Amino acid sequence: MQKFIIKGNQLHKQGTIPVYGAKNSAIKLLPATLLIDGPVTLHNIPDIDDIKDMIQILMVLGAKVDRLDNHSYRIDTTVVHSSSIPVDLAVKMRASFLFIAPLLIRFGEVSFPHPGGDAIGRRPIDMTLESLRLMGADIEEADSSYRFQLKQGFLTGIEYVFKWISHTSTENLIMSAVKAKGKTTIYNAALEPEITALCDMLRSAGAQIMGDGTSQIEIIGVEQLHSVEYTNIPDRLEAGTFAILAALTRSDITVTDIVPEHLRVFWKFLDLAGVQYELGENSIHIMSHNNPYHALQLKTHEYPGFVTDLQAPFTLLLTQATGTSVVQETIFDGRLFYTDILNQMGANIIMCDPYRVVVNGPTQLYGRKIESPDVRAGMTFLLAALIAERDSEIHNIYHIDRGYERIEYRLRDVGFEIDRVDY
Repeated sequence: MQKFIIKGNQLHKQGTIPVYGAKNSAIKLLPATLLIDGPVTLHNIPDIDDIKDMIQILMVLGAKVDRLDNHSYRIDTTVVHSSSIPVDLAVKMRASFLFIAPLLIRFGEVSFPHPGGDAIGRRPIDMTLESLRLMGADIEEADSSYRFQLKQGFLTGIEYVFKWISHTSTENLIMSAVKAKGKTTIYNAALEPEITALCDMLRSAGAQIMGDGTSQIEIIGVEQLHSVEYTNIPDRLEAGTFAILAALTRSDITVTDIVPEHLRVFWKFLDLAGVQYELGENSIHIMSHNNPYHALQLKTHEYPGFVTDLQAPFTLLLTQATGTSVVQETIFDGRLFYTDILNQMGANIIMCDPYRVVVNGPTQLYGRKIESPDVRAGMTFLLAALIAERDSEIHNIYHIDRGYERIEYRLRDVGFEIDRVDY
């Protein structure tokens, strides 16, 4: 096992941090290669544990995967011979469920264990199951698995209204529809840039998709999709996290290789908090200053609102703001439990209920031994350790590695002291 040892009280650093490819896009692009009737070349794929697990799933299914460089792959799924995903791989990450529709289309039936993932509350898959049933799939649910089977050998286009916005359910339905017979119309679709990236790749392969990036998406099924080469979008969550890193540590840091329009609402909240920055065409420069940060009210929301995956690090930033802030989490019902650890480090955060906390600041944080519970909370604890008095240890860093590539090296490049050690 490995842990991070982080020196405390690290302020006023300077340098440049590049953003890598979006994890939450790449984990959709990889299953989507099963829909394409020929080799696919993907670039800007992050070298993180979740991607390694997705690649391993493809290889277990029989795909030929060639790694061209650290961030590029050539994937040939025409040789896939199995629709069975090992339980140990499926339960490691919830995104493994995205293999269902491509495998069902390819083989006509698939069995799948209940997917795993982060411990951040319930994330029901009922809308995905309902849409597949309406398209013609028989679904049997057992205690530990699902069995999917096509009644007529193919899926049929449908009109489907999501009862609430879900990016994963939207992506599942898009992949189900691109080779279905007829037209599928999706209402109340999610709007994330990662959805547009998935559609862009599929369109480049010959899919007929219109309206992505809006709440209504129309898809006309096609029989075949041809080989494609596609470059993944940058990770907007990394961009936001590194911006908060610079603000927390009062550093002068430029975050590069970003798409600024993917984070318009996030920039608004940096403004409200009093963070000083300049946006470039594909970068953000956070400027070092000693003015106090401002308390505010924050509510997460589906895109283009404030993204839930940046709620934890921004709440950490608010522990250093003057006054009383209120943070409301509207997406996941277990995502605020990490605040107990921040309180153990010296924060003054009051949990009103599983969805709301009151943050009083500024407070001095103190280093301690910490267990990382999930990707975003783990990274938040790492950021907290950088500004804390005394050194910290973060254990269970597998979760951080799932979302952030070579994080210790990238932080060292701008002057932070962090070591990965075996124990």
